[in-house]
Amino acid sequence: MHPVLIEFGPVAIRFYGLMYVIAILVGSVLIRKEVERKNIALIPDDVMNFIVWTVIGGIIGARAYYVVFNWGYYGANPSEIPAIWHGGLAIHGGLLGGITAAWIYLRRKAVLFWRMADAVAPAIILGQAFGRFGNFMNGDAHGRPTDLPWGLVFPPESIAGSEFPNTPLHPTMLYEMFINLGIFSFLWFYLRNKGHKDGFIFAMYLTLYSIGRFIVEHFRADSLMMDSLKAAQAVSLTIAALGLIVIFSKRLWKP
Repeated sequence: MHPVLIEFGPVAIRFYGLMYVIAILVGSVLIRKEVERKNIALIPDDVMNFIVWTVIGGIIGARAYYVVFNWGYYGANPSEIPAIWHGGLAIHGGLLGGITAAWIYLRRKAVLFWRMADAVAPAIILGQAFGRFGNFMNGDAHGRPTDLPWGLVFPPESIAGSEFPNTPLHPTMLYEMFINLGIFSFLWFYLRNKGHKDGFIFAMYLTLYSIGRFIVEHFRADSLMMDSLKAAQAVSLTIAALGLIVIFSKRLWKP
């Protein structure tokens, strides 16, 4: 477990950044495939512009969310705000920023948002799985101490290792990675080929991910907090409840 893959003098290629690049590249292939299959009125250049627009919005939202919840540190160290390679991208903020950017772009192109959201959902959750592997190599998004046989001791220079030196921790980033891969497999290999109303796959993605995140968050040691409540658990419960309400009230599983 080391955050740097390769170093060329002063230039370092970090796993954290590399995983996001891979996520964007693989996600782009999946999204273009789904846009074509679903006959969405976007030419290839439009699809790539949409992806760039959404990724930028997602990164800004993810970082802003994390910085707001850790303002005590970032207010005193403003130069660290743009240093995303040190970790600190919150998925709920990323979803908010990405969805906002996507809605603005699709509105300009007169494309139905929920139809495109279904095309994008599998790529998002697969990208999150790649991102969690980056967290694993970076030693952040870590868990609490554990005496379970799969507990991992992180290097002392990592965030996890500096907080809990020589202590086995729950590898929560791997827990979430495997959950995300399972959700991707369900959405991509089974659900997308079924007849349903627009928005069903995206609503299922939000619901399933939120349930998985709520469970994993129980084992996290570095959670963002809202007073005494874990922010991710509160947000996850809210999103899962809203997702289920929309699915059942709109009967989205039907053609």
